[in-house]
Amino acid sequence: MATDPLSDLLKTVRLTGAVFFEIAAQDPWAVASPARELILPKILPGADHLIAYHVVTVGRCFAKVVGGKPISLEAGEVIVFTNGQPHIMSSSPDMRADPPMADVIEVAAAGEKPFCINYGDGAASTRLVCGYLACDARPFNPLLENLPPIITAGAARNNGTSRIADFIRFAVTEAADKHAGSETVLTKLSELMFIDVVRGYLETLPPAQSGWLAGLRDPLIGKALSLLHGKPAHDWTIDELAKRAGTSRSILAERFTDLVGLPLMHYLAKWRMQIASELLTGSNANIATIAAQVGYDSEAAFSRAFKKMIGVAPSSWRQRGS
Repeated sequence: MATDPLSDLLKTVRLTGAVFFEIAAQDPWAVASPARELILPKILPGADHLIAYHVVTVGRCFAKVVGGKPISLEAGEVIVFTNGQPHIMSSSPDMRADPPMADVIEVAAAGEKPFCINYGDGAASTRLVCGYLACDARPFNPLLENLPPIITAGAARNNGTSRIADFIRFAVTEAADKHAGSETVLTKLSELMFIDVVRGYLETLPPAQSGWLAGLRDPLIGKALSLLHGKPAHDWTIDELAKRAGTSRSILAERFTDLVGLPLMHYLAKWRMQIASELLTGSNANIATIAAQVGYDSEAAFSRAFKKMIGVAPSSWRQRGS
């Protein structure tokens, strides 16, 4: 059974979102991103990767990675820092700011979200909804490896086709009305928005682009990836995959390696270990059961392969996530 590899990956790497702050600012203003180690445990304990995003709902502002060039943003646009890198949001370029202290993060995490922060005493000239997503980068997350460090999206940047404006309207209403379950709605909304941003980025990739995302878009490699993700425990061969994809063995093998960046069977092995790692930390299944779920005939064979690829035994990986 074929499946959607992007959805499959996002589920397996435990993508979890949170809307943390709502900022109402009067010019001039500047705010720095909180330290990664303060935010990450509040969203998904045990995760090792942080993604930050800011949605401009009113006015305009600038975003800048520390040491980088400022990026202008207007209402209806979102910026995503895919590596959670330190950055500053401000009313004008090249402003400085100190990140919030740990006690501010504690208060924000413990209270009703989004936590409102006001800059200035007058009417707000700019409003932002700021949030984060956490996920697992290890042992295998080809999406993170193929995203640029910064993505901007919005109708003006996506030929008028972006759904970001719809997300913004929904998020603003939920944040303002605070109905029962609003925090959960905002959390899921942030995840959906990120997926839409990734899809928009995928649509803009040039034809000559290589990488996992480019593979999803390619009809032949996309079919092969869909088959692998649909039945990861199946005893796949390149011959069978080529037949199912409607091409020759040599063409599939060569094109997969050229486009995705690693041989097809190596990709399958890494993907199986990603599934296994999530099952080890997210379920109570014993190791023999997990081994069978990812295509290994014996617990011993699986354990050897896991340790060789990941660097630790399955039992040790499970203990790290407990």
